Amino acid sequence: MSNADEVRPLTRVIGRPTATSYRITPVGEADLEDLLPLMQAYCEFYGASPSDEALLAMSRALIEDPLRDGVQLLARLENGHAAGFATIFWSWSTLSAARVGVMNDLYVRPDARGAGLADALIDACLQTGRGRGDIARVGWQTARNNTRAQRVYERIGAVREEWIDYSNACVDES
Repeated sequence: MSNADEVRPLTRVIGRPTATSYRITPVGEADLEDLLPLMQAYCEFYGASPSDEALLAMSRALIEDPLRDGVQLLARLENGHAAGFATIFWSWSTLSAARVGVMNDLYVRPDARGAGLADALIDACLQTGRGRGDIARVGWQTARNNTRAQRVYERIGAVREEWIDYSNACVDES
């Protein structure tokens, strides 16, 4: 990741307290205490409630094998406070006959929104994929009713896909 460790300016939004710079870095073990509340808030937004232990286990798996599994990126404001995160998982696409990244998570604390941090996290995910040298594209999803996120994605020039998602449990949830 070429620019992920640089401190870059944020656009100041009038009337909203924001930091003037941020740093985005891959998550390490020392970041987990600050990352967990962000992951909990993200899950709450989508009505999910995995255990803290399961969230931390996922993060640790990514820390242990970022080239195979994926990477979590943490955005900190210049005051050091964790303000957002993104998770990118590595996969394959038969339709492209290539490896791809799936940005599974993107979250910015409500008090840090509106200053370009979501854009910066997406850019960091793209840079991480490009830095690998074998990732053809990065894709992601959002809920149909998450119009704020959709505006971000449209603003950065992402292409809206028209796939319909299905899922089924692989474990007994009873």
